[in-house]
Parts: sequence; C-alpha cells; structure tokens
Amino acid sequence: MTDASTQPAVTSAEMSDPSDEITNLSNNPTFASVVDATLSRRSVLMGSAATALFSSLGGMSTLALSGNAEAATTARKLLSFKPVAKSLVDAVIVPEGYEAQVIYALGDPLTASTPEFKNDGTDTDFDNRAGDHHDGMEYFGLTTDGKPSTKSATRAVLGINHEATTDEKLSSFFIHANGGAASLPRPAAEVDKELAIHGVSMVEVRKTASGKWEYVKNSAFNRRFTTLTEIDIAGPARGNALLKTKYSPDGSKTRGTLNNCGAGRTPWGTYVTGEENFNGYFTRPKGDDEARSNDKHVTALKRYGRAEGVASRHGWDSAGSADKYARWINAKTGTSADGSDDYRNEMNAQGFVVEMDPYDGKKLAKKRTALGRYAHESAAFSAPVVGQPLAVYMGDDARNEYIYKFVTEATWSSADATNPDRLAVGDKFLDRGTLYVAKFTSDGSGEWLELSLNNSAIKAYDKYAFADLADVVVNARIAGDAVGATKMDRPEWCTVNPANGEVYFTLTNNSNRIVEPKNAPQLEPDAANPRSYTDVKGTSRLQTGNPNGHIIRLREAGGAGAKAFSWDIYLFGAEASADPATVNLSKLNANQDLSSPDGLAFSHATGICWIQTDDSAYTDVTNCMMLAALPGKVGDGQKVNLSYTKADGAKVSITTPVGKAPTEGELKRFLVGPKGCELTGITETPDGKALFVNIQHPGENTKMADVTDPTKYESQWPANAGYGAGKRPRSATIVITKKDGGVIGA
Repeated sequence: MTDASTQPAVTSAEMSDPSDEITNLSNNPTFASVVDATLSRRSVLMGSAATALFSSLGGMSTLALSGNAEAATTARKLLSFKPVAKSLVDAVIVPEGYEAQVIYALGDPLTASTPEFKNDGTDTDFDNRAGDHHDGMEYFGLTTDGKPSTKSATRAVLGINHEATTDEKLSSFFIHANGGAASLPRPAAEVDKELAIHGVSMVEVRKTASGKWEYVKNSAFNRRFTTLTEIDIAGPARGNALLKTKYSPDGSKTRGTLNNCGAGRTPWGTYVTGEENFNGYFTRPKGDDEARSNDKHVTALKRYGRAEGVASRHGWDSAGSADKYARWINAKTGTSADGSDDYRNEMNAQGFVVEMDPYDGKKLAKKRTALGRYAHESAAFSAPVVGQPLAVYMGDDARNEYIYKFVTEATWSSADATNPDRLAVGDKFLDRGTLYVAKFTSDGSGEWLELSLNNSAIKAYDKYAFADLADVVVNARIAGDAVGATKMDRPEWCTVNPANGEVYFTLTNNSNRIVEPKNAPQLEPDAANPRSYTDVKGTSRLQTGNPNGHIIRLREAGGAGAKAFSWDIYLFGAEASADPATVNLSKLNANQDLSSPDGLAFSHATGICWIQTDDSAYTDVTNCMMLAALPGKVGDGQKVNLSYTKADGAKVSITTPVGKAPTEGELKRFLVGPKGCELTGITETPDGKALFVNIQHPGENTKMADVTDPTKYESQWPANAGYGAGKRPRSATIVITKKDGGVIGA
C-alpha cells in the first residue's frame, strides 16, 4: 500500500467545483449531429402560468390545468405577494407578510446527552449532531401518537441531506478551532469530525402552541447516517464482483453515504437521497493502472474522474492506517482476483440513490443500484397509477453528462402506499426494472434509450466490454456513451408537475459550451443546450459558455414507461439587462431574473414551482435566491433561431423550442439568502402553510486564515439572526410561514 502521507497537498488554486470536472470524452452527439445549431449569450424562457384549481384528495391537492378566466384569477392570487428585490445583505429576506425562522443548524445536538453547540471549532460527537451543508429535504408527517401520517401539518420527521463541508486547502475549517491542517497527513481527530458531518439527518420537528416550529432534541426518531454507517447493497449489483471489498467480501454491504445532494420522497413514504460528487473523496496512487494491468476497470475509473496520482479532496486517506481511513485509497493492493482483500472496488459502492425509512431506525438503508451510478441529484417519481409501472427521473450533475429514467418492473397497487414494511415495497419497485438515458433531437422530440445488454449498442461497444447488468448500472455513464445519449449542461434537480405529469430538469450551467473558434475542442451548442455567450461579472471577469443555465421540461408520449417524449426549454437564466434576442429570451425583468437554477420542486398544495439558485455568475449583483413560478406546459411557446460560429469559421444556426415568456404574475422572486450561500432543499406541510428551505454554506468565501476573526467572515448567519452560539456561519434549515397563518404563495 502506498503511503498516503507522501502525496502532495492540494492547494486552493488547484481546487475546483467537482461538478466542473469533465470525464465524458465520448463523441456522442453534443447535439451537433442532430441539431440545426446554437445560441449566443444569456437567456431565460418560461412557460406561462397554468392554473391551480385544487380539490382535496386524502389531504393532498390535485391540480387541473385550465385556460379560463377563473383559472387565471386563481393563478394571480397564488403569486400575489410583492416580489423580493435582489440583495447583497447578510440575511434571509422574504416577502412582506412572511417570516423565516431557523430551526436546525450545523452542530445542533440530536440527543439529550450531547452538549449544546459552542460553534468555536472545539465541538465533537458529530455522529449525534446536525451535519453540514444542508441540502435536499423531505417532510414525513407524524400523528400526535407518533404514527406515520400523510396529513399531519404540525409534527413530522424531516429527512435532510448533508452534502459536503466548507473547505479550503483540504480542511473543513469552520469546525476546527484554528481551521485545521492545510497539508498532509491530516490529523485523525480532524478527519473523524469530517467523516461524521457528511450524510443525512432524520430529525423530528413540530409546531408549538405559539405557532412557531422547533426541532425535538431528544426524539426517538432522530438519527444520523454518516460516511461510516453500514448500508445494504440492493438490486442487480448486489454480490457482484464490482462491489466486493475487504469490508464486504461478498459485495452485499458498504459503509456510508456521502455528498448527498438532491432528495426525493417515494409514493410509499420513504426517503431517497442522491450521492453526487463522490469520486473526489478517493485517491489512487501512481502505479495503480499498471497494478490493475490497465484493464477495463482503469477505463471505468478514469470515466468517473479518478485517474491515478490525483489527491483526494480532504486527504482522509492520510489520517492513519485504520480501516476507516485506508478505504479512501481506491487501489489494488491485495492479491485476490476479485478485490475482496483490499479497497480497489470501494468507489463502486458510491454514487447511487439510497433509500431510507424515516420512521424505522432499526432497518439499514439500501443503495438502489438498479437506478444507476453517477453524480445523482434528486429522484422524482411519476404519479402512481394502479396497474401501471412507476418512473423515476434523475440527472447526472456534471458538465456534459446525461438525464436518466428508471421504469419499474412492478406495477402499482393502492396497498403499496400503506404497507408498513416500506423498504420491502422499495425492494419491489426499485430493484427490478429498466434504466434509460435521454436523447434529445432538434425538432422537439426525444427518446429514452435502454441501458441493458438487450441494447445491441451496449453489447457491441468497443471501448468497454460490459459483462452483465451489474456492470451496466455501476458504469451507467459508459453505457450512456455507448448508446449516444445527449450531453447536457449539468443536469441537477428534477421534479414532476402534479398538474400534468410533465418533468422539469434544471441545467445549472456549463462553461464547456464553445464561444469562439479558439475554444474548440469544447462542445458545440445544440437544441437542448443552445446558448453559448460571453458574460461579464463585475467590471472584468469574463464568463463563457452557458454561465446562467436553463430549465428543460419534457412530456412523455404515454405513461411512465413511454419510450418517446416531446420537450422544450421552459426557462433560461439571465440578467434582466441581457440581450433579449440572444440571452434574455424569457424577457425577464428585475423582479424575476436569476442565474444557475439548481433546486426545483412543485408544491402539491398549490401547484407553485419553486426554483432555487446555486450561483457564482451573478453574485456581484445579488446573493442566491428562490423564485415562485406557475409554469404552463410543453409547447406553449415558440421556436427560436440562434446562431454561433464553429471552429472553422462557419456560421451555424440552431432552432430550439422555447416556452412562453413569463409575466411577473407567473414568475417572481420570493426569497434571497445570506452572503455566500446556496439556496437548496425544499419541502412543505401537506396544507401548504409551512415551507422548509435549506440555506447551504453561508460565508463559503471566507478564507481559512481568517477562521478565528469573525470580522473577516463573509457571513455571520444564522448567529446574526439570533440563532445559536458563536459567529461562525452555519448551514441551516429554515421554516417560512405567513404571519396571517395562510398558505405559502397565496
């Protein structure tokens, strides 16, 4: 085994957003081979408001689209709040008549015996505290006597992802007294904290007699999943040689979940969490390619961003010889043929959708391998219909990666919704089915391409020899390459419109779209990713490609198992002042403009689509934000012609279908967060009167050297809002309510 302590330290200059890494070097149609061409600068287009006519059904709302005057009036009432202006203030800002309350922040204790959080870097026992970087989140109601409930609006378990940590030079510096070690080897005590602040929280919350919300410190429902929690492997990869490790020689289990980003709620009442940028936590020493005989596993490792000789994100592998540190060295060091005596296969157990029962702490979580392995964001389910299969929609959040769908083999029964053995229902639906990847064509149509050995393109692929279905799902990115899927501008969250079943995906941004001939070998734009432009941040910084992102939506040509779909671009991120012919295609004004859409969810109580941003392109003007929208439907707009210059100087035009530009009554800003934050994670009570939102990494641009000087923090939130000890910024969950007790957004 190579001594990890000899690896070079990672400098801040070498660090970048893991989503920016490009490992898709396939020659799949970027759309250049199936489109007419591309666009030019910064753009936003949205569909018009459809309407919310709602009727009660089992405590949840069903929505109906309508174009009549009554519907239009209802739509205006839903977004009747005064829009929030852009802001650079270090605070959470919500509309007049609303209030936001912090209820659960990094370090908050989950047991009565865990000390209160000092927030000075001396705290320990993070296995029993809130983790860091709150992200995707779902609400699971509880009756007064602690039973599962789909109707309860006053008591619940919140499932909350803890994606990562605020770091610089390896260290998660806000949780260490003096910022932590900036070079290798890392002290074990520091690494132990960091291993625990990743993962998931299950935490009970309740509405008090005063109308305020609080988390319940000593609830029996409280628990943490960390990077060391034992988890079952389920689905076609269970027991496969690709999952065999020293920890689990039979390939049936693994330890931990990490980089948990988007989330979802299954129709049977469990929590699903997506493992996103998992690869950066591992390292492979130089020489590992040769140790593996440069076989196909080396090809897979490189496709998933782990070339040999690249240092890990945090250097956890350097903290000592104990197994919990050695597992992050993803190298062949043993003599076995299948990897059961080392951790050469350890990374293959990360990058899945993980299912958890929020109500039952005795059962292990399960990694649902049938849904594929890649940088998962959220997982959105189609509406269940008795006698029909379910679809699960997912995106791979990296530049030039793909959009996926999983169709269950099992069909839905009404009894599935109330089966108390919820993970057994998950076995039924999520372990057997068919994984597909999306291919978009320039005429506004698309197809789902099957990822299995039934597809001749996968069997005949000459760059990687797939052995079986387990190999396909573990290496789903390579399978997507083989069938010619469309490379996208970082597919992030997805959500299903309860009004009409259409599926929305945020495409956050992509600096890899060609702008000028000198930038070729970058991807040429295409109909589904049509913009390529230069944007200026501040007075000098040039941002190229598609820095502001867009939202795409699709309509299945049938039920959940449809093989074809139609699509358009619902919304282009853009500054209000950007060129409306080439960038601000949605004609956004100052109360609507946004950049880098990320979090995305429809309210089932009102039909409002909530859009959250994770942006660095527009942060000279405003902190990240959340907007409320009332979208229309695929095809409600028009086709737009855009053009760009190819590397050889040739002019190319693209025709792309774009949704109807929104009025301010159909899209407006609802919230702006504190400095340095990302807005992410959203869930609500069934009555729509409480909205839970996560504020991630406020103050993330603070320098490690300034960790002991609060005057130099970029943000002091939520301490400056009156929550908790110390002044170090903390990721946190907030709850938003109306002062009159009404429905959010109405």
